[in-house]
Amino acid sequence: MKVTGLRTTIVRLPIDPAIGLGGQGSIRSADCVLTFIDTDEGLTGEGLVFTLNNRGLTVIHAMVRQLSDLVVGLDPLMSGSLNARAGQDVNFLGKGVATIGVAAIDMALWDLRGKAAGLNVAHLIGACRASVPTYASGGLWQHLTIDELQQEANALVAKGFRAVKTRIGAADPHETVTRVRAVREAIGPSIALMVDAYQQLTVTQAIRIGRMLEGMNLTWFEEPVLCHDHTGEAEIRRALDTPLASGESVFTHRGILELLQAGAVDVAMPDLQRMGGPTGLLKAGQLCEAFCTPCSPHLFTEMSLALLAAMPSGYFLEYMPWFEAIYRERIQLDSDGNSVVTDRPGWGFSFDPEQVRRYCAS
Repeated sequence: MKVTGLRTTIVRLPIDPAIGLGGQGSIRSADCVLTFIDTDEGLTGEGLVFTLNNRGLTVIHAMVRQLSDLVVGLDPLMSGSLNARAGQDVNFLGKGVATIGVAAIDMALWDLRGKAAGLNVAHLIGACRASVPTYASGGLWQHLTIDELQQEANALVAKGFRAVKTRIGAADPHETVTRVRAVREAIGPSIALMVDAYQQLTVTQAIRIGRMLEGMNLTWFEEPVLCHDHTGEAEIRRALDTPLASGESVFTHRGILELLQAGAVDVAMPDLQRMGGPTGLLKAGQLCEAFCTPCSPHLFTEMSLALLAAMPSGYFLEYMPWFEAIYRERIQLDSDGNSVVTDRPGWGFSFDPEQVRRYCAS
């Protein structure tokens, strides 16, 4: 089998109503570069990378296109070293967009390998579970009122989720506690609850708020401070009983290694596109296993499911509905709120051509 071409399509997925992030503005759209790798045997592998509010999309798209010469003519079943080769090829540029470009190709190649073998990626790697605990991440945002928070929390539990995540900011800590308590009261004690501060706090603020939240039985306290402040994260972690989660904003598995070596996290959250694709994310998962640290990847629900199912260190799958409009298939929850691993080959989720045309922004 040989790769005959690489195609890309840009889609813009509106987020309506917009998501308010306090002092960080709002999210109005998820803008994606869809990558298609075609072969001489009629199989096509698919990948997706994205940005928010159209920022940098043109650059990401160009980066993916620029890397096409590394994959055309390649046997996708003999491409195990491509991720490293591509990383070397863009090393002069550093991380960032270059790594995201590599990720788009790596995602599509893993999909292609699974399809060629007739296996889901989880089974291609070697699955260690048939379903994955899942938390609802597509709601409970900071701009909602307390009544809206409780209504939305109840709705998520009614849909079958046994874990949910809410967001907090740097406003009055007493207001923060009131909002989190309202969610906890709505969902009851048996539903897992995560809190995400998306890097808005200082170390002092994070410790204060974290201590005030200790009685809420939180599953984790996510990204309280700036992502590069591993020293600060470690200080917060030592000060709190609540597990600290971080890692979605670091690049490559080496970034996760630095996080683990700093003792900065109880839960690592590698991001599929910032890891350079599944190859890098699996390495991050192995590092987590070596450090006895649970791994809960950031976003990319439709691809992260298969990877988590094959990851001994795997913890929670993040369910984010932003991208499901362009997929034919949907995540299925079992009676325990776990996402079921499908037998469909590749990622088990494929782009719907009609919906891709609908949202196309190329």
